[in-house]
Amino acid sequence: MTDTRGQQPSYESYNGPLPGERAGGQASGPYHPPQAYGAPTTGGTAGGQTGAVRRPRTGARTTPRTRKARLRVAKADPWSVMKVSFLLSIALGICTVVAAAVLWMVMDAMGVFSTVGGTISEATGSNESNGFDLQSFLSLPRVLMFTSVIAVIDVVLMTALATLGAFIYNLSAGFVGGVELTLAEDE
Repeated sequence: MTDTRGQQPSYESYNGPLPGERAGGQASGPYHPPQAYGAPTTGGTAGGQTGAVRRPRTGARTTPRTRKARLRVAKADPWSVMKVSFLLSIALGICTVVAAAVLWMVMDAMGVFSTVGGTISEATGSNESNGFDLQSFLSLPRVLMFTSVIAVIDVVLMTALATLGAFIYNLSAGFVGGVELTLAEDE
């Protein structure tokens, strides 16, 4: 094989400063980096140009740019959507039962059931019967049972609707390409 590169410089005989080192004898004063543009001059040619060559900036003074990425949600996995919606609907159902129990206890402590129940029993009562008893109808166990049934129905419906929504999204994303998102990095 023949070397066609020609004569190569000899690196063993180089005595100059290495990259990142200061040139000889400048260790005593502060370091001044090279300037991208020459010092401004007064007078000169038209427009303030003196014929100096404009050098590109080194990037030391530039502000950092925020990186952005445009992404497209092309498909939603129905199995994943079903699992997440099931867990979120269970959490919502538990919150509903707890909120109903707290609301019933607050209303009972304020005497709402006894006052409204007395008014209803007077309005619906006759000489032979006492009328409708609201306090026994709206007891805490009955209210919690009714709220639990509503919560279970809610869990089933929300899970089914979210899964059906994922299927419909996948069909429509096949036609129009999906939802486009722009994500930006925090500084």
